[in-house]
Amino acid sequence: MLTNTPPSAPMNSAPDSQLAVAETLMSLLRDTTTEPRPDIQLEALTLAVSADLPVLLWGEPGIGKTAALTQLAASLDLPLTTVIASVHEPSDFSGLPIVGDDPAEQGVPMAPPDWAVRLVRAGKGLLFLDELSTAPPAVQAALLRLVLERRIGALQLPPGVRIVAAANPRSSAADGWELSPPLANRFVHLQWTHDHEAVVRGLAGTWPRATLPRLAPEKLPEAVDFARRAVCGLLSARPTLVHRLPTTETRRGGPWPSPRSWDMTLNLIAFATAAGSSREVLSLLVRGTVGDGPGLELLASLDRMDLPDPEDLLADPANAVLPERGDLRQAALDGVVAAVRTRPDRARWDAAWALLVRALETGAPDLVVVPATTLASVRQEDWDVPAAVEHLAGVVSLSQRADRAADRVDRVGAKAGR
Repeated sequence: MLTNTPPSAPMNSAPDSQLAVAETLMSLLRDTTTEPRPDIQLEALTLAVSADLPVLLWGEPGIGKTAALTQLAASLDLPLTTVIASVHEPSDFSGLPIVGDDPAEQGVPMAPPDWAVRLVRAGKGLLFLDELSTAPPAVQAALLRLVLERRIGALQLPPGVRIVAAANPRSSAADGWELSPPLANRFVHLQWTHDHEAVVRGLAGTWPRATLPRLAPEKLPEAVDFARRAVCGLLSARPTLVHRLPTTETRRGGPWPSPRSWDMTLNLIAFATAAGSSREVLSLLVRGTVGDGPGLELLASLDRMDLPDPEDLLADPANAVLPERGDLRQAALDGVVAAVRTRPDRARWDAAWALLVRALETGAPDLVVVPATTLASVRQEDWDVPAAVEHLAGVVSLSQRADRAADRVDRVGAKAGR
């Protein structure tokens, strides 16, 4: 009787050999390189961690939040401890009661979890609280003491431990919850997104390596003074921003202004200033701490703090240095005209015209139109028109003709619409 006997398998196709080949293939896939690449998200995260402020990364699943934390921990030489908040009970963060020999005399101590003990023994570390938005309210309440006081049961985490959390938006989180306002107000909220070009290059074998910010020791006193003037100046002018609890549940689970979050903002401005960080990085940090509205107001006031003094500009208009950015240059010129209107004087009026001519020669012509028109209205009868006005007359006239032409176009369009 004939049977179809399968041929014997080659020696090198044994299961263990195939696993070895698979390991070789996986090793080749993991064989990648890195290249330095600026990353404002990672720089903002690093500054907040350096300032010892808890950070919450918001992003869709699979966006790279865990990978960013792994890179940060390696860069800062900190052991990474990951805790999935949604799979823990409140007692895992508040501590489990352990009854001793004499509870009436010694009380009942609260035993901390093993990962907290390991962090204390190491003396430093990066504690990563993942899936925070899927943790139920009772667990979020237990996390308050951990995030604010760095205590777990009877255990105090050492100063070398930093806390970073991650969460998915409620729309993309399984059984997601909005963060409670007390917990949300303890974090610096950073929106985490992906860079298309970086992902493509990474999959091709070259992943980005962010350059971490460095604090300049000589800038520290100046940075602290600048941060205090910035925050206190804004809150003195806008006292209603000191504490503003949002009206909707969703916004309460994000950044909003309070004395606590303003204190965090002050620290972040000092750190960003000492590190020489860009405006983009500072914007992420400020808006992620007190919210978009108050954050944008603060950023605008920071710009005004850097404006030159109008009196200095009037004292030497020929050598005046005006801001390069259009909006800041416009604000500086408006400040000069306002100073002349407040204290009108022939010499100051002439100096303002000379300054407008310098602005015309070194920047966009349209920026001088409004200041020139306003300055002309300050003229008194016995003041002769300075020669500098001739340089500006054409610009103002051209702007006015353009405005009239635009008005005519609008009127024609309105008639056609009827």
